[in-house]
Amino acid sequence: MSSPTALVLRHDVGIGLGNVAATLTSRGYVVTTLDTPTADLAEVDPLAWDVVIALGGAEGAYETDLHPHLAREIELLTARAAARRPILGICLGAQMLAVALGARAWRGPVHEVGFLPLAVTEAGTAGPVRHVIGVPMMQWHHDTFDLPDGVDLLATSASYPQAYAIGSWLLAVQFHPEVDEAIVDGWIERWQHEVTDVPGASAAELLAAKDTHLDAAQAASRALVGEWLDGLARSGPDRGGVAPAHASSGRLRS
Repeated sequence: MSSPTALVLRHDVGIGLGNVAATLTSRGYVVTTLDTPTADLAEVDPLAWDVVIALGGAEGAYETDLHPHLAREIELLTARAAARRPILGICLGAQMLAVALGARAWRGPVHEVGFLPLAVTEAGTAGPVRHVIGVPMMQWHHDTFDLPDGVDLLATSASYPQAYAIGSWLLAVQFHPEVDEAIVDGWIERWQHEVTDVPGASAAELLAAKDTHLDAAQAASRALVGEWLDGLARSGPDRGGVAPAHASSGRLRS
């Protein structure tokens, strides 16, 4: 019997799997990461993996002319969503999923940066997103998306939708469950100069917020992602879940 597999679509080495990695490995997943700006996505079979995780990035999901790899990723996500195979989208990943589901991603009027509270909807309280209730979660984005038809809205911020789902197989979050200390420190070092106009987003304020909120955010993230993965295992492949451990062996197209 082989282990379940996860394909991670990464757009920047500084925006990696982070806190989510241990949650996957604790459940036996073998993780493969593709750096999508340089990978040959035409060689990737979108259905060969038990789970696909699309991470964040500095690109906009609407910038496919400027970043052609995004168009190929959206095609991959569209094919996978049509087959109802498990997908987790984070930040840019959530925006690309919205586009794959027929909605619009766009640059919003508000730049959300830092550990910010979320309002969890009634639908959100019934599933894994409930773990972020009362826990400020890391945000770092200006872009947003229109909610696709047929999804359940799970959480919002003061300005934007923050989480949505379809059944147990698709989960998209605008906030960042993957952040750990190294990721947050790296973002502050690389990008704090871009958000000097955002209240509470000075380097000193972000570092203080990290000290206050990161441990709780990581715990909530582990619970959220872990419960989602466990739900996939229970639902089974016929309902868009993870197949038994012997079922997935493919990786790339031959």
